[in-house]
Formats: sequence, C-alpha cells, structure tokens
Amino acid sequence: MKASELRQKTVQELKEVESGLLRESFNLHMQKATGQLSKPDQIKKVRRDIARVYTVMTEKGGQV
Repeated sequence: MKASELRQKTVQELKEVESGLLRESFNLHMQKATGQLSKPDQIKKVRRDIARVYTVMTEKGGQV
C-alpha cells in the first residue's frame, strides 16, 4: 500500500484500514506461532503498512 493512496482517504477510512491491518498482523503472528506461515516477509510488510497509516493519520490530524 502506497502513502499516496492513503493520503486520498479520509480519517475514518484510514481507521478502517488500520483495523484490517492489525487483524491481519495478528493472524500472521498466529500462523507463525503454529508453524503455518508460508511467507514470513508478510509480517514485515504489514507492520510497515500500519506505520504508513499512522503517519498519514498524524499528517491529517486524526487520532492515532
């Protein structure tokens, strides 16, 4: 997910994206713990996407 795509969204839409990414992060960590994770690099990508969402929300003045 690119920052330019996120900047076009409203704060409410960013919060929805954030909750989806947090859920995905949880699921990936559970898969890692049970040994079912096929792409370990996904955890890093999701973590960075969450950081991008937080950055754009801060820029827009929304609560993080």
